[in-house]
Amino acid sequence: MLQTIYRGLTEIGGPAIRLYLARRRAAGKEDPVRRLERLGLASCPRPSGRLVWFHAASVGESLSVLILINRLIDRYPDLSVLITTGTVTSAELMAKRLPPRALHHYVPVDRVPWVRRFLDHWQPDMALWIESEIWPNLLHEIGRRKIPSALVNARMSAGSFRKWSRVPGFIGPLLKVFSLCLTQTETEAERLRRLGATDVRCLGNLKFSAEPLPADDRALAEMREAFGNRPVWLLASSHPGEEAIAADVHAELRSVLPGLLTVIVPRHPERGGEVMDMLGGRGLKAALRSAHQVPGMDHEAYVADTMGELGLFFRLAPVVCVGGSLTPIGGHNPVEPAQFGCAVIYGPHMTNFSEVAAQLEAGSAALRIADGTGLKQAVGRLLTDGAERSRLGTAAREVAERNRRVVDAVLDALAPTLADAGIATSP
Repeated sequence: MLQTIYRGLTEIGGPAIRLYLARRRAAGKEDPVRRLERLGLASCPRPSGRLVWFHAASVGESLSVLILINRLIDRYPDLSVLITTGTVTSAELMAKRLPPRALHHYVPVDRVPWVRRFLDHWQPDMALWIESEIWPNLLHEIGRRKIPSALVNARMSAGSFRKWSRVPGFIGPLLKVFSLCLTQTETEAERLRRLGATDVRCLGNLKFSAEPLPADDRALAEMREAFGNRPVWLLASSHPGEEAIAADVHAELRSVLPGLLTVIVPRHPERGGEVMDMLGGRGLKAALRSAHQVPGMDHEAYVADTMGELGLFFRLAPVVCVGGSLTPIGGHNPVEPAQFGCAVIYGPHMTNFSEVAAQLEAGSAALRIADGTGLKQAVGRLLTDGAERSRLGTAAREVAERNRRVVDAVLDALAPTLADAGIATSP
């Protein structure tokens, strides 16, 4: 009944959905050139042969499966891959990072005519959904068409579990569309089982297997020269409120760390001007990367408001604070700086990566701090104590390396689903 109600509401809500999308386009949150893709209208032809469809919500999820996409493309030369996401930023990143024979398409809004239009065009032989996206109409159509499918790197937070538990008759059939659910943690595996998923296995976090984020060699050389021998720390993927904490940390440390440079990479690059205004209001002179500025010795902060350059700054900053963790966002991926041997710090809010954080902490490979005061103390200590900074960074890299084989376990587990899709025999 709930599925029928949901389908009816999305059907009669077509005009309201179109208006909502138009407002998002006006705000820069939708791609005006490819806007029809959100209505299920493809902007390119389907490749011939077998096609595996990955669906990932946004940047983090899509980056986490690049290693899996690359492995499948390498293993099956006749296979093509389609990946769908829902954000402009993820589309821009995929355009830069996808291998040949893989293409990006915006996910259609979850309305039956648009979903069917999308599936009629692409006719995927297999569907792999990433982490935690639940779109009822899309999943219902996948099940109705009997497309072999699996949920990969699955997440189910405590909050989401409580909400879905109130409607077990709704979520259960949707989860049963997946013949296999591969989770990041055993806690999440148990939650999915209790909600009705079948064949649930905990294989670990696929983000451990991701290749280190890339960096442009020319930009890296330019930034190395600009940074010189200054003490540098980075706030990566920051959210509102966190940049102000970083500014306070800088103000309290600059007297004991002459030449201190604080680098801030906002999670959403369009907030660069907002961050610059905040820093200026606090008396900190800053340079802005999107304005093609390079930090000079008179700059105290550098706002890197560009897409796809975190790998550049992880190579430059020996101390990294993971954003989204100082405010209740849930934290971003600490594996990324760990792969570069950075000394990793994060705040109290790491629910999105609780198992990864637990592994880092068990290996004495990261520092969890409670607030801005703790951040100031951690940054100050690590920038003055080279031995401790090196120890923490080395331990972080070792934890990341120990877990790199997750992708192999995922591929092995997916073998029966690949077989069901007719993609069983490796050339």
